[in-house]
Amino acid sequence: MMRPDLPILYSFRRCPYAMRARMAVLISGQACVIREVALRNKPADMIVASPKATVPVLVLANGDVVDESLDIMRWALRLNDPEDWLSGEDEALIAQNDGAFKWHLDRYKYPERHGSDPVAHRQAGLTILAGLEERLVGMSNFCRDHRSVTDMALMPFIRQFAAADRNWFNAQPLPRLQAWLARHEASSLFNQAMIRLLPWQAADPPTAFALG
Repeated sequence: MMRPDLPILYSFRRCPYAMRARMAVLISGQACVIREVALRNKPADMIVASPKATVPVLVLANGDVVDESLDIMRWALRLNDPEDWLSGEDEALIAQNDGAFKWHLDRYKYPERHGSDPVAHRQAGLTILAGLEERLVGMSNFCRDHRSVTDMALMPFIRQFAAADRNWFNAQPLPRLQAWLARHEASSLFNQAMIRLLPWQAADPPTAFALG
């Protein structure tokens, strides 16, 4: 029988913010109940917990709510950090990703929403990625050889940028970054994080989500 005191994680499979939260929860081994959210029909329980109504949202057993993806990552890793991810946190690199890179990514991928020039924003994003390419000289990941919270915080967004036109991305002079992305996309952790679930309904039985 599933424990009644497990945290509840509201998520959406394709959201990069939710992806990085799920990966941190998985690596920490913190069991939780996962609820897949249909963005066009967000559950009332999630909106009550977090009125900003964006995934991911983590509701703890005591009623506390964590509704920023980086905070969810840190919460999970402070409970258990078997690969010492937190010692590889580069706050400036994550801020660049969540700020300038995400801004250009949105305007590259969704020009119709923003009235933007996708080619100009793709080039601006590429300039940022070129800096990340240099970070990988002599290292397998951004802060050290083994993965850290910085890699996992950035990976879903770089993946989204690459997926907008994979042939174009693969043709760019980013061999280290391309290899880095391919390695993380192929990891068992990422594959577990990308579990396919039907949108949650209030009458559904709980679905457990945890590594192992």
